[in-house]
Amino acid sequence: MFESGAALAAFFGVDEAVKMNPFGRPLGLSPVDLNSHCKMMSCGGQGCQIKSQHPHLIQPFAVIRVTATILAMKLFASFASVAALSLSLLCATSAAAAEAAPAPAKPDLVKGAALYSQVCIACHAADGNSMSPANPKLAQQHPEYLVKQLQEFKSGKRANAIMSGFSSMLSDDDMRNVSYWLASQTGKPGAATEKELVVLGESIYRGGIAGRNVPACAGCHSPNGAGIPSQYPRLSGQHADYTATQLSMFRNGSRANNSVMIGVASRMNDLEIKAVSDYIAGLR
Repeated sequence: MFESGAALAAFFGVDEAVKMNPFGRPLGLSPVDLNSHCKMMSCGGQGCQIKSQHPHLIQPFAVIRVTATILAMKLFASFASVAALSLSLLCATSAAAAEAAPAPAKPDLVKGAALYSQVCIACHAADGNSMSPANPKLAQQHPEYLVKQLQEFKSGKRANAIMSGFSSMLSDDDMRNVSYWLASQTGKPGAATEKELVVLGESIYRGGIAGRNVPACAGCHSPNGAGIPSQYPRLSGQHADYTATQLSMFRNGSRANNSVMIGVASRMNDLEIKAVSDYIAGLR
């Protein structure tokens, strides 16, 4: 196939200086030339198939090994170049898509206040600090949490006949406007009223219930009940009755929109729920 070392070198892209065939014979030499070569190298000219007599010749299949290695390296470099180009195109496409996606509208607090006064004020009071123990205080609550709850009332993931009806009338922008307006209001403090349960409530809130793998509430909702924005709701000053009701609903499965709280509440008894709910009401 290859009449000379140059042809083989050109095919595999190796240096023309490598001119030995797989049998240890210099490429391009006739048998006569080979005998002359061997005589010149003092090997007798008759032992070209015996490697041990030709230390001056390249080892059998050395060319194949060399050229295969170089070819593999070239193929790898080609694949790497294609991969890098693909990654560059992917990044460029992602960047273009990100630029093309419209940013969410900035919350309109004026519209939020107007909508709140029309729809929410009757149950949650004018400033979001409900006076009814059955209705939660919403003032100063994290807006992301409020939006999530409204969306889940609307979708049915969180069951409540009254809230499902109201939320069904709201658009995503309405929900954001109302939620951010409520977040801008100042929450009013509450108070614990069950003196005999304070120690138990504090123990659960700050240390959990180790024997039943109930984690400390403070771990997610912070030591003072302020919560963590975008992750865990504010609990500080919340009505004890409302908190106890929600924990009981998590426990019996009637509120099913938070798997973590379902697991936590399922390991608490009525007294523990009452104690920690009362303690939360007094957090500041």
